[in-house]
Amino acid sequence: MAKTATKGLTGREKVAILMVALGNEVAAEVYKRLDDATIEVVTLEIANLRKVTPEQRLGVLKDAQEMLLAREYMARGGVDYARDILERALGPERAQNLLTRITASLQVRPFDFMRHTDAQQILGFIQGEHPQTVALIMSYLEPQQAASIIGGLPGAMQAEVAKRIARMDRITPEVLREVERVLERKLSTVMGQDFTLAGGIDAIVDIINNADRATERNIMEHLEENDPELAEEIKRRLFVFEDIIKMDDRSLQRVLREVEMKELSLALKGATEELRGKFFRNMSKRASEMLREDMDYMGPVRVKDVEEAQQKVVNVVRALEDVGEIVISRGGEEELVV
Repeated sequence: MAKTATKGLTGREKVAILMVALGNEVAAEVYKRLDDATIEVVTLEIANLRKVTPEQRLGVLKDAQEMLLAREYMARGGVDYARDILERALGPERAQNLLTRITASLQVRPFDFMRHTDAQQILGFIQGEHPQTVALIMSYLEPQQAASIIGGLPGAMQAEVAKRIARMDRITPEVLREVERVLERKLSTVMGQDFTLAGGIDAIVDIINNADRATERNIMEHLEENDPELAEEIKRRLFVFEDIIKMDDRSLQRVLREVEMKELSLALKGATEELRGKFFRNMSKRASEMLREDMDYMGPVRVKDVEEAQQKVVNVVRALEDVGEIVISRGGEEELVV
């Protein structure tokens, strides 16, 4: 049905119909993830969209659903796994059509085979490899998987690998292929670009955020000794002000006892209503009223001042965690107060 209903529609028309069918709120979230050029094209297509029949609308939604499911199956177990499930559900022809469309638009990431391998097996596999090789592999794995692997490395190796991930910038496909050749593996597809992004500060921060506290402390202690500038940059990104929304109430109440109200009122000037509400709910009625009054009286403030105030609150959170008075959730674990 979907195939027949959408026959004759261009790819751009299908995208425009999908955006309209999803509704304003969902479409807005999708827009946030598009680049400016794509937004311009999609918006123009929506503006020029002719009358759409219910069958076309349903067909586009069905088509999108099948594509998303196919991508999910590929991410979960690879192409063969996706083909098996899709053939059972849709038949060989439609399954192959979906997979062809997906693989034509996606590049298989380097070391993709490792993302479906047990972390302990990978840990044993990379023992003895050069820290740069390990860093390259870690930068392409999912943060949670990489965190589990890096947590099993010797202490000095952890910090060395973390440093190399953070300092990594761009790498040629030839180097990637050589590393995989040495590891007796091959890429399923050859990267077509001259360079591809790998590693960087964001990559190691994601990994450390998903690692246990002991691993994080070990990495940071080594980096503070050997590369204090990098250590400070990573530390600033490990826990940001907006992450307070995920803290349990008792932990936040403990934090509030250490924060100056002047700093907090300035920090909350740049916070979302949801985050402000969390702070207000964990204060006495009188204290929350005073805080609201201070914020109103303050008027416009500089973004730089707000960010500095937010960092001071974050420093309090991390200091309390360091002495064991609160525990920040890591890798999906529940927050605890000890």
